[in-house]
Amino acid sequence: MALDRVPRRVGVVGYGRLGQSLVSHLLTQGPELGLELVFVWNRDPGRMAGSVPLSLQLQNLAALGERHPDLVVEVAHPKIIQESGAQILRCASLLVGSPSALADQATEQQLLEASHRWNHAVFVARGALWGTEDITRLDAAGGLQSLRVTMATHPDGFRLEGPLAAVPSTGRRTVLYEGPIRGLCPFAPRNSNTMAAAALAAPSLGFDGVVGVLVADLSLTDMHVVDVELSGPPGPTGRRFAVHTHRENPAEPGAVTGSATVTTFWRSLLGAAPPPKPWAPCSAELGSRALSGSAVLFLSQLTDLYFCVSFTFYSTFLNLDRSLSKAPFPEFLYSPLAGSL
Repeated sequence: MALDRVPRRVGVVGYGRLGQSLVSHLLTQGPELGLELVFVWNRDPGRMAGSVPLSLQLQNLAALGERHPDLVVEVAHPKIIQESGAQILRCASLLVGSPSALADQATEQQLLEASHRWNHAVFVARGALWGTEDITRLDAAGGLQSLRVTMATHPDGFRLEGPLAAVPSTGRRTVLYEGPIRGLCPFAPRNSNTMAAAALAAPSLGFDGVVGVLVADLSLTDMHVVDVELSGPPGPTGRRFAVHTHRENPAEPGAVTGSATVTTFWRSLLGAAPPPKPWAPCSAELGSRALSGSAVLFLSQLTDLYFCVSFTFYSTFLNLDRSLSKAPFPEFLYSPLAGSL
């Protein structure tokens, strides 16, 4: 091992395309980076057969504490966060790969309370959202008035539920949904994560104020296109600050996740992996002592939820519940968790 220290223990929940990529990186590059893969869980265990060592296969997610992880990475489905997110935080910090789960206010509150109770951080991967840190800074400065995220791809790339699943595609390009992101996430849980990340990056607008647009485009057979449009309030001359980014992400036909997003998640994992700490068992008696070391003061006083910024090794502070934290919103906050890398 290149780093003379106790490796940080990482568990992966979900073994689809993202999970497979993260597991491969952890097995091949993890030891040199001070990261140890301690378990992989998938709803269908058979998918791991022949590719994940049997010793790393976790059959029961409720037993993850027996593997003593420092960080659990969720890349499965929003239901995992809704059903098990708070329990995971009892044992480890959590990197949320399905932020659409947080459109459910009860789930968000459960994670916030569990994070405070057990002193484990919640991170959100930015995924396919370009310009996350700029959105966050502008929002914190009071300069963000509107934010709109449009995601377009071939209809085969959507995994829609409820009424959205019955919306017919009429012509080459069909708008399936346009409105608040909170209303979209329950019916497109796997196709709204980029929009959910935008809602978290701009808490003044949030899930009810950020507009999401989902478009089925028959011409986009091998690509996901994300447009982010934002504007600020009118200035003295009546003109507004405005930004429009256009991101084209190559994708396999029918894939939910684009190629560049897979790479982004690995960088997010590196940013979220906590520093080495003395092992502390998952126990109700431990309470706030479950996380030891220099990060304790930081977590207990400042964090409600972190936003893990890919391609860099820092995390930008997001105050999702301002009633729980009165700390000022700095331009950049370098997390001890990420800064150790």
